[in-house]
Amino acid sequence: MDIFEKVAKRMGPIGEHYEWSHGYFSFPRLEGEIAPHMNFRGKKLLVWSLNNYLGLANHPEVRKADEQGAADFGMAYPMGARMMSGNTKYHEQLEQELAAFVGKEDAFVLNYGYQGMVSIIDALVDRKDVVVYDGESHACIIDGLRLHMGKRFVYKHNNIEDCRKQLERATKLAETTGGGILVITEGVFGMSGAQGKLKEIIDLKKDFNFRLLIDDAHGFGTMGPTGAGTHEAQNCIDGVDVYFGTFAKSMAGIGGFVASTKELTNYFRYNLRSQTYAKALPMPMVIGLLKRLELLKNNPELREKLWKVATTLQKGLTARGFDIGVTDTVVTPVFLKGELLEATALTMDLRENYGIFCSIVVYPVIPKGMIELRLIPTAVHSMEDVQQTLDAFSEVSDKLKNGHYKEAKIPTTS
Repeated sequence: MDIFEKVAKRMGPIGEHYEWSHGYFSFPRLEGEIAPHMNFRGKKLLVWSLNNYLGLANHPEVRKADEQGAADFGMAYPMGARMMSGNTKYHEQLEQELAAFVGKEDAFVLNYGYQGMVSIIDALVDRKDVVVYDGESHACIIDGLRLHMGKRFVYKHNNIEDCRKQLERATKLAETTGGGILVITEGVFGMSGAQGKLKEIIDLKKDFNFRLLIDDAHGFGTMGPTGAGTHEAQNCIDGVDVYFGTFAKSMAGIGGFVASTKELTNYFRYNLRSQTYAKALPMPMVIGLLKRLELLKNNPELREKLWKVATTLQKGLTARGFDIGVTDTVVTPVFLKGELLEATALTMDLRENYGIFCSIVVYPVIPKGMIELRLIPTAVHSMEDVQQTLDAFSEVSDKLKNGHYKEAKIPTTS
């Protein structure tokens, strides 16, 4: 069979709907200034789908720093990979400041968070090592594990007893291979908003010999007394051996970082293939990230406003009978019962008639018969935005329960 014919017939569970979903449900175009209200297909909508937790994307000091970085260095500088010709004092300054902030000895800046996590796992473990990981780990972790040529065991999401059971299996296997054990979880799970049980996992070190890697993409900047992350919030900074954070959420930028001991961080510098063979992060972004980090550290009111918006939204949803799952972070999921076409009709109703844009999640990400509307609060949302959303969700929920969306046809989104 011709490989093009094969892939054309196998678009995947999301891609199979592209003919009617593209441009509306998938690959939508939000236009205008990054803000709680943006333009979508000619209409101004209230947006709950931007990873801009602290509202830094259009902060005037950030915009000025980004502009100055581009004016001083251009978009091409530095020209080359960090190891060869692309290292600068600004990259190193950013790493030093990040390490100090998250409570580690050293840090290494990554061009992209997703690729960085894949490479971290690839570099840390070999065929003799065993990985134990949470069943709801992000796709970047799963893809990193696909490169792992050794054994891996998955434990039920946030289930410490099952984690213990898998560690027992991993320990027996590692004794025969002569390898080590790496446990991987998330600080904040981005779909449910649940915190990873970091302290409980760390307590297992009393009985097992392993290292702990956490992906804290949604926790960095939002969790803890200073915003340093979920490990700070749970008072277990030292127990986390490798800390991964991204710039794409609270920092409203591009890239990420890994932080650990000086020895291990230097190992990463020389062994992360996605960084060794890729051009360094452009200088305007690095200069802008330094300003973002400064604002994150020195302006606690941004985090306080984020949490005020998030808790008001979540309490309002709960008071109206909505299921928001187990979230104890700013991530706000809303779970409803319904099929795919009902989900699309409800989402279109929210956008076209209530002026609200939020992300929709359906099977295979969540079980069949379920709909998740995923809300991402930010520090620049207002209480009026929250009230508008609560009122709209109450109305569309009633419509869903009354079967209003059951007769929906496959939408025309062009």
